[in-house]
Amino acid sequence: MTISTEITQRAATLRELINRYNYLYYVADNPEVPDAEYDRLFRELQQLERDNPQLLTADSPTQRVGGEALDKFAEVEHAIPMLSLDNVFDATELTAFDKRVREWLNTDSAQTYAAEPKLDGLAISIRYENGVMVQAATRGDGSRGEDVTVNVRTIKSVPLTLQGENIPAVVEVRGEIFMPKAGFEKLNQSQLANNKKVFVNPRNAAAGSLRQLDSKITAQRPLEIYCYGLGYLEGMERPPSHSTAMQQLQQWGCRISPELKTVTGLDACEDYIQQLGERRDSLPYDIDGVVFKVDDTALQERLGFVSRAPRWAIAYKFPAQEEMTVVEDIEVQVGRTGALTPVARLKPVFVGGVTVSNATLHNEDEIRRKDVRIGDTVIVRRAGDVIPEVVKVIASKRPDTVREFVMPVQCPVCGSDVEREEGEAVSRCSGGLFCGAQRKEAIIHFASRKAMDIDGLGDKLVEQLVDGELIHDPSDLFLLTAEQLASLDRMGQKSAENLVNALQAAKQTRLTRFLFALGIREVGEATARSLAMHYPDLDELMQASAEQLVEIEDVGPIVANHIETFFHQPHNREVIQRLRDVGVNWPLEEQASADSVLSGKTIVLTGTLQTMSRSEAKEKLLALGAKVAGSVSKKTDFVVAGSDAGSKLSKAESLGVSVVGEDTLTAWLTQD
Repeated sequence: MTISTEITQRAATLRELINRYNYLYYVADNPEVPDAEYDRLFRELQQLERDNPQLLTADSPTQRVGGEALDKFAEVEHAIPMLSLDNVFDATELTAFDKRVREWLNTDSAQTYAAEPKLDGLAISIRYENGVMVQAATRGDGSRGEDVTVNVRTIKSVPLTLQGENIPAVVEVRGEIFMPKAGFEKLNQSQLANNKKVFVNPRNAAAGSLRQLDSKITAQRPLEIYCYGLGYLEGMERPPSHSTAMQQLQQWGCRISPELKTVTGLDACEDYIQQLGERRDSLPYDIDGVVFKVDDTALQERLGFVSRAPRWAIAYKFPAQEEMTVVEDIEVQVGRTGALTPVARLKPVFVGGVTVSNATLHNEDEIRRKDVRIGDTVIVRRAGDVIPEVVKVIASKRPDTVREFVMPVQCPVCGSDVEREEGEAVSRCSGGLFCGAQRKEAIIHFASRKAMDIDGLGDKLVEQLVDGELIHDPSDLFLLTAEQLASLDRMGQKSAENLVNALQAAKQTRLTRFLFALGIREVGEATARSLAMHYPDLDELMQASAEQLVEIEDVGPIVANHIETFFHQPHNREVIQRLRDVGVNWPLEEQASADSVLSGKTIVLTGTLQTMSRSEAKEKLLALGAKVAGSVSKKTDFVVAGSDAGSKLSKAESLGVSVVGEDTLTAWLTQD
């Protein structure tokens, strides 16, 4: 049988390419293409050789040995927030995490961690009262989730009633709902057979199944759960370690990961990662990494939290999935703070379970470092939910028609000058709140809960208002009428009136909230509070120099420069004045007295207060110059114990920390 010249040449080309990629991967330690591309070429050559045995040669790389329906979901506020985890991606970053833990604990001793797979599913919180399941909620934004109780009840591995002994009055069981690989494949086969849309990956299938308004559909889906922690707990002491808590859950009839282990020391952590990674593909469910948690509960409390993540836990992410595609263009996006981010517009490619058509290039320096040009063939990586990024250019595939990217000198949205401070990698638009791109995000931030807390003003509504040119800066919000709002999509007359009332109520605020709402670079809640305490008169703050600002606690040289620059921009001053003109106001912030009993004291709140919420108490204590911490340590000056105080009270007593009741707290807050 005669083989065509075209097939013969293709086989020769494939052998040459595969041999080259083998060399770069195994010898030069510099792989040029992702594994998926290599596998495709290898399979193509195998098929050619099977179809045309005459092509098979002894030196072919293929011969090498080795190498009921609801209208909508109700909202649920979590009693204890469902925090996210920080990520690490390699041994160096894991080592740094372990080092931070030991430094925070002031010890050189090897730490014991609870280790288990990081499931690629959907986080859930299931509430049991007197052992009976009463509610299940999704993670949502961490503070509030969706009530999916009726759907979770259909999952056979979720106990409707806890069994055994020592069942608390109230317990929230935290876990991950997922769809096993076999169930996913069977579901997609059924979807195809019934001419329905197939799911991209098991995680999407699990999320879509759990969020069905008709629980009968959820009941037909092969969902399962592994429990990984305790949330709110009432009526029993919190177990002394994560591993004992998991044993307790198992005794109550909850499923926990069979891969859960305790490991001591960094070497043991790395061994666990390697062993689990080697079995990753053979596991019956998808995982995207390993979660390590400091096992000792008391040490967890000492370590506490930073932002929305615990200091005592980390997610080690397995190597990202990669694919090869072409950069068709490079465009620039403008963020809320004016940061210009180059984005690669890609020839769509399926990677990490989704079709990717955009990837971040981070900044101009990164583009130069990687030498990314328009028209290049590149490797793109997508790791979990991380934004896809261009990892590497395949120089050998660069055509003569490539074009270099040039960062614009004017903002592509508003035309303002683009500035780049010395020593910074990021270029920024100087348009401030006048820039359309910044305006939308800036107003969303301005209205957010921790800023001006404008109830009912969500992201989609802000987009409508900005796109419809009904608002151009935050002050325009307070001039909106119910008639204007009622004309918008999904806004009836009653909703419009409620929002107008919420806007009027939001005019009366606090200087701390107002400063945070302005969106000054790197000025968070704590810094805004320090500014308000030091400069209770906004006009004085607006005139302060960077040299004066660095004298304030929480304000370093860089933040001081950001604050000075912000207030020295005429357009920012104009917006602030317009906000005052429409009635936004705040009472004079009282500066903490230096001789106050609370000035500089560290206070921990625990238990239930009768006269106010703990968040209200925290804000009032901060206003009096106190520092409010989340965990008890030797540095704690006072613990305020309300009713049902738990482990924090015990910890305070064991350390000899002064414990006071709510009557003392009330006296502090009402002192002259």
